[in-house]
Amino acid sequence: MIELGNVQKRFGRHLALDDFTLRVPAGEIYGLLGHNGAGKSTAIGIMLGQVWPTRGEVRICGFDVTSNRQRALQKVGAIFESPAFYDYLSGFRNLEILSSYTAATPRKRIQEVIDWVKLTGREHSKVRTYSHGMRARLALAQALLPNPELLILDEPSDGLDPEGIHEMRHTIQRLHRELGLTILLSSHFLSEVEQLCTRIAVLNKGKMVFEGTLAETRKREQLIRLKTADFSRAVDELRQAKLINDQRDGQFIILEPGARTDQVVRTLVERGMPVYEIARQEETLESFYLGLMQKPDSGGPPPSNS
Repeated sequence: MIELGNVQKRFGRHLALDDFTLRVPAGEIYGLLGHNGAGKSTAIGIMLGQVWPTRGEVRICGFDVTSNRQRALQKVGAIFESPAFYDYLSGFRNLEILSSYTAATPRKRIQEVIDWVKLTGREHSKVRTYSHGMRARLALAQALLPNPELLILDEPSDGLDPEGIHEMRHTIQRLHRELGLTILLSSHFLSEVEQLCTRIAVLNKGKMVFEGTLAETRKREQLIRLKTADFSRAVDELRQAKLINDQRDGQFIILEPGARTDQVVRTLVERGMPVYEIARQEETLESFYLGLMQKPDSGGPPPSNS
């Protein structure tokens, strides 16, 4: 559904995207992660034909966006940046006007998407009376108007309260499950991505630094919680013994491939250091992401995955 090949984008001297390659197959809920300024919005703008790439290939739904934008985006719905509405008009009238910019949409279809996002009963109220959550649902209704096969959502839960985030997550799951949509989701809510997506790409300084499944983010390192009298000294001793290759947050050690926790305990005890606790820690997406961002080479090419 989405194919980006070696895409680069420069804004003057600033390199916003560098050799960015992405493949999103049909049927996925795919997460695009990265801090502010990492290149996520630039990438989405390029996918939607709103930002022109400096070089590279961009194909959406099998069509080249740069040469055939209308065909490429015919079956694409999107929430990109902050959707703007006419506050003095009703939600229904806003959808009528916004849909007319591309193609007239039957009232029946407009009511259908309103029902889908659960705005029924408030569709004829002025948008200025809507809560932030209702505005988010109206934006999603707009994205659904063209009866899309691909939905691109840029921070759809931004600004929502916990109840709104929960509702948006379940709506996205319903769209995927019941309508069979392919969904690309850009978000800084890592817990939401962890619950929604099966595959992610991580951007840092315009480069992809990871691409793979959620399962792979939990398998890449053996993270061990270690409590001892002197953590810094323990790390030095274990490095010398070639049992660990890194530490994190002053409480976790990362084992060398093939190393075992019983070897860690034995080594520390033999060197006169008590071990109060040692336990394997399942890595969350948040801890994986933060560890990835802290690596000195995190602006380099993506790790290879099998």
